[in-house]
Amino acid sequence: MQRLTLRRRLSYNTLSNRRQKVKTPGGKVVYIYQKKRGTLPKCGDCKCKLDGIKPSRPMTRTRMSRREKTVSRTYGGSRCHACVRSRILRSFLMEEQKVLKQILKEKRKERVTQAIQKRKAERKAEQKAAAAAKSKAKK
Repeated sequence: MQRLTLRRRLSYNTLSNRRQKVKTPGGKVVYIYQKKRGTLPKCGDCKCKLDGIKPSRPMTRTRMSRREKTVSRTYGGSRCHACVRSRILRSFLMEEQKVLKQILKEKRKERVTQAIQKRKAERKAEQKAAAAAKSKAKK
């Protein structure tokens, strides 16, 4: 076995300096440097790995086509299906709550106006009764 010389200056066995011994067609054994493995993107909310997306390094991801980087769904390639579902549910429930608040406000307003009208009617009836009593007293 022949001695191998490094092609780069870094001599430590780090992740960025992984090498493999390869025999060339000329019969020499040389080092070939391995690239780092790509990772799957993670969900921004729950940090789980996103399915349907090719694992890649950031620079190669810029050269990849759009279909390899995303999923055809709202927030595809950014959020997982469960988080998208919970977001949609949350927004729907918030809208429902706003509508319910508005309905309750209108009902409350209606009740208040009915109470005011009832009081006015009672006062008028009292005034008529008082006027009738006065007219009877005068006769």
